Amino acid sequence: MKQIKNPDALPSLIEFLLIPLINLCLAFAVAGIVILVISENPLDVINYLIAGAFGSLDGFGYTLYYATSYIFAGLAVSIAFQGRLFNIGGEGQGLFGGIGATLVVLAFDHTLPMYVLIPFAIIAAAAFGALWGVIAGWIQAYRDGHIVITTIMLNFIAAGILSYLLASFLKKPGGASETREFLESGRIPNFIDIINSYFPDSFYYSPLNWSFVLALVLCLFYWWYVWNTKWGYQLRAVGANEEAARYAGINVKKQILVTMLISGAFAGLMAVNIILGDTHSLKPNFIFGAGFTGIAVALMGRNHPIGIVLAAILFGALQQGGTELQFEVQRISPYFVSMLIGLVVFFSGALSYQFYPFFLKHFSNKRFMQKQKAQLENEGV
Repeated sequence: MKQIKNPDALPSLIEFLLIPLINLCLAFAVAGIVILVISENPLDVINYLIAGAFGSLDGFGYTLYYATSYIFAGLAVSIAFQGRLFNIGGEGQGLFGGIGATLVVLAFDHTLPMYVLIPFAIIAAAAFGALWGVIAGWIQAYRDGHIVITTIMLNFIAAGILSYLLASFLKKPGGASETREFLESGRIPNFIDIINSYFPDSFYYSPLNWSFVLALVLCLFYWWYVWNTKWGYQLRAVGANEEAARYAGINVKKQILVTMLISGAFAGLMAVNIILGDTHSLKPNFIFGAGFTGIAVALMGRNHPIGIVLAAILFGALQQGGTELQFEVQRISPYFVSMLIGLVVFFSGALSYQFYPFFLKHFSNKRFMQKQKAQLENEGV
């Protein structure tokens, strides 16, 4: 009989796919009731959402572009969750990552070629984000300052520093509070540019760029680090029981610092997708809430890289499809998408385990093992 490591857990297919899918359907069902109240057809609205997100190459490109930032943010939140650290400072860490990438590009885009400058800018974004994350980690580890409070405060401080820099040292001459545009050597190539080079009359456009590939590579790194290294084991041990981990000889304070450093680096890389891949300049509040959406992505993705990618694509589709929906249905408010995202967060977060006891009672690994054992006994094995 095949042994199962955790008999009190649910099979992965149920825990990581079926339960999130049920919660997602509930969120859309409640949204459908709201749509009926305003005298619109929910099926038409769903069709417009899907068509806007996946119905064209442009729309699909925008969906994946939004999803790229959400993957970075989801990984940042998730790896902190593994150590039972609630990092909600993705916004600030992303803003600080943007400062780092911008400083490198503005200093060297006149002299360095793209294949040299872009890697340096990516490293700078990760390093600045890591710096902002490790500050919160140090306060948590050595001063007992709660990570939630410190990351919230650091969000505001990062926004203030960015505003100051854009109003002074980094402000372009005679312009608004933003930097000058980056030269070509400081821009990540766009996927659509490759398509248009083969089909000059296609006129496709979306800001989807090569940072999407970087996000997928980091998902592989996350999987390797968390479940296939001793550092990942120590991280999960601290998250499971901090006192037991300390008793086992694990340096808990060091784990907190390392975890927040990696988490901040992931969040800082959101700037790579947005600044180097799309806007090509640093502007105020360029993150646009992606850091907070990463919390929902991590929750819905069950802190697994595959789940995070799927959840990020879902939220990217809601963002892009909702934008197109506003043009098609006049009664739909611009805040409808925010409401829909909020419902998804509510059912995937606050009520994420509402069906867990039912499935645990009927489909847990322990119950499966008991049934299998009874079957073998009846067969005389």
